[in-house]
Amino acid sequence: MNVFVINAGSSSLKFQVIATDLERIRHDQDDLLCRGQVERIGGEAIITVQNRAGSRQKLTAPIRDVSAALDYVLRWLASDGSGIDGIRSLGDIHAAGHRVVHGGELFKESVIINDDVLKGIEDCIDLAPLHNPNNLRGIRALREIFGQATPQVAVFDTAFHTSIPEYAYLYALPYHLYRRHRIRRYGFHGTSHRYVAFRYRTLHGLTREQTHVITLHLGNGCSAAAIRGGHTVDTSMGMTPLEGLVMGTRSGDLDPAIVNLIATKEGLSTHEVESLLNTQSGLLGISGLTNDMKVLEQELKEHDDRRVRLAIEVFCYRARKYIGAYLASMGGADAVVFTGGIGEHSPEIRRRICAGLEWAGLTVDATQNQQMVGREGRISNDGSRLHAWVIPTNEELLIARDTVRCVLGEPHPS
Repeated sequence: MNVFVINAGSSSLKFQVIATDLERIRHDQDDLLCRGQVERIGGEAIITVQNRAGSRQKLTAPIRDVSAALDYVLRWLASDGSGIDGIRSLGDIHAAGHRVVHGGELFKESVIINDDVLKGIEDCIDLAPLHNPNNLRGIRALREIFGQATPQVAVFDTAFHTSIPEYAYLYALPYHLYRRHRIRRYGFHGTSHRYVAFRYRTLHGLTREQTHVITLHLGNGCSAAAIRGGHTVDTSMGMTPLEGLVMGTRSGDLDPAIVNLIATKEGLSTHEVESLLNTQSGLLGISGLTNDMKVLEQELKEHDDRRVRLAIEVFCYRARKYIGAYLASMGGADAVVFTGGIGEHSPEIRRRICAGLEWAGLTVDATQNQQMVGREGRISNDGSRLHAWVIPTNEELLIARDTVRCVLGEPHPS
């Protein structure tokens, strides 16, 4: 089954085509036929596609919206000029899997999209006003292109975290606010946390019930998850992705009274303050330079800039503090797993986060840590009681696998 996996944004679209079925899933033999993205939707868009051999093509075209982007990509994939193995017509796309950011309390697992599911995703728009509308546009656009015959599946960022117990997801607000407005912790990056926990237990021959890890998804957006018995018991992002770790442009945790103070002192509306916390804070806000950790590391190395150093220190301290908190709440763990762009590619940030966790039994092996750049492997030394691993995430693969399982009516074991 060729699955078209999409992640639709407001001005960009990411996609992959993955050939998989139940037999390939069982033997971990899924086949990535191509991956690509469309940027600058709404003008002269840039379309980049890479095939399974790594050959890359770059195209440009005037594309007005997500619907036009999907139509362009699919027709190009099915053309003679694409050279994508196994795709000769639109009929060679057998199903579509969508990343949907917010499923609220309605969706605890991936589901085949029908009118009721569309209504449910719409009902969650208040919880993710920047994301769910774009996800809906992608779903509706594919309906127009394929019709009802090609099944579509929604895979929710929040679904993996629906196992969090009530005492961990509730905020200490008047309870009627939860009852009326569903104000609670939902968590995000769920598909990524789910994948690396699944991959960790596969590498170690463990059952789900034997899997006790803390996963750190570190990129421009960052989150931590405490996974006990293969299920999330806590996570750092909250009702929105703003809570928790320091991120590229998001502040993470702060005293909520600061919002009113900034609004009063700076003459801003609460909406403007929220925008500041989401887009002008985090690494960018502290350093005053950039939200790109790679650039910050280089700047620190070359110029030892004080604010750059401070941004990195705050970032690593917050991550280390969450590890300690989750070790306490879980009653211990077997490993800390790093993933995401920073987690997979920055030995220095991993070293800084793990420094000081010797009390918990974690000691990083400097050589192993340096070697694990974009690679899968252990970075702690042999004698560690708490190990550290790097596992590159693969959310698109899980979306493709969930799509196959939903279409065939199989349960979701991962």
